[in-house]
Amino acid sequence: MFEIERPGGTGERAVLVHIVLPKTNNHEIKPAEQEEAQNEFYDLATSAGADPVTIIKGKRYRPEAKYFIGTGKAQEVKDAVALHQADLVLVNHQLSPAQERNLEILLQCRVLDRTGLILDIFAQRARSHEGKLQVELAQLSHMSTRLVRGWTHLERQKGGIGLRGPGETQLETDRRLLNVRIKQLNKRLEKVRKQREQSRRSRRRAELPTVSLVGYTNAGKSTLFNQLTKSTVYVADQLFATLDPTLRRVELPKNLAMVLADTVGFISDLPHDLVEAFHATLLETREADLLLHVIDAHTENRGKHIAEVNAVLKYVGAEETPQLLVYNKVDLLKDQQARVERDPSGKVLRVWLSAMDTFDQHEHGLELLLEVIADYFSKERRQQWLKIPPQEGQWRSVLHDGADILEEKYSESGDWLVCIETTQRQFEQLNKISGFNQLLAESDE
Repeated sequence: MFEIERPGGTGERAVLVHIVLPKTNNHEIKPAEQEEAQNEFYDLATSAGADPVTIIKGKRYRPEAKYFIGTGKAQEVKDAVALHQADLVLVNHQLSPAQERNLEILLQCRVLDRTGLILDIFAQRARSHEGKLQVELAQLSHMSTRLVRGWTHLERQKGGIGLRGPGETQLETDRRLLNVRIKQLNKRLEKVRKQREQSRRSRRRAELPTVSLVGYTNAGKSTLFNQLTKSTVYVADQLFATLDPTLRRVELPKNLAMVLADTVGFISDLPHDLVEAFHATLLETREADLLLHVIDAHTENRGKHIAEVNAVLKYVGAEETPQLLVYNKVDLLKDQQARVERDPSGKVLRVWLSAMDTFDQHEHGLELLLEVIADYFSKERRQQWLKIPPQEGQWRSVLHDGADILEEKYSESGDWLVCIETTQRQFEQLNKISGFNQLLAESDE
């Protein structure tokens, strides 16, 4: 088993390095965004258990090849490490393996970039077997390019009695064993994906729609989840308090019900290793019937947060899943109250609410949210008669698996006449199956 380099305990003295790159993808970063990025970086450090002693700030038009932050700024960081006797330097950017190694040689202490820091937080928060597998896979994928760090003595060939043979360096051996472990983890996660798919089939057979909570980290998803489900999922005012997905049944008005899923929060520059590793978990968003996009209404940069969440959803193929925008923390806004915002045609645009217990129970807006969800699912369902010839008997299992059978009978010619009820999304999925249109063309209502 590999030792993952990560802050071992809490309270490690850390020097934070935050460099502003004025333009990102031709987008001029505003002062408010710069301040939020710095505050978010500080929260990431404290969430990992670090004790920030100082923050070194600077501005560059482009990263430097050797240190990323520039030679002069690197010397400033070195002086700060010596002054504060820091154990760790955290850089709020993604460093290349060479840049990370060069900084460690210069600073004579451990260096973690933004990706390594987020991976460490995930490693601390993972509780379920699946979550631990996903985090380990992401860490090993990230570490595979950084094996050389601090292990230059392993470059020499094995030698001595009993060690002569293939001529493989210890570093090559470590990399080979690491790749073996990554393959093992991918096989285990493939089993998890199959189990999740079985669970989704069971929910479809139980005629329960699935609703997933998504949103920027610390937007209040878990607090809202607890209020709607009367559960006790761990909640904390820190980044990535929720890592392992949780599903609960929720009763809705109009005699309806749903399965509500709480998912991991997103963040700007979310490491691709994490997105790939948590692909099985994030599939819950793609397979959901509706996404509740929870937004922190109190933050000034909520537009940027919405864009970041939508970018990740697009990456996992969930951009087509219907969304309902839920603006949370309305209790922190002046002269604001829980309400449903609609367009002139009556379509729901946003739901404003507060998930906090301290807010007036009759004014926090949870009932409004449940009513909107119930209306959505009641209006979204459609009924359709189909005529299925005797030789097309395979459709029986397809329809029983992907729709609700309301009524069925046989015609004089032996055709199976069936009335199905589905959500619009389920109907679109059935409509993608070859031959389904012919059944609709011969429908007999």
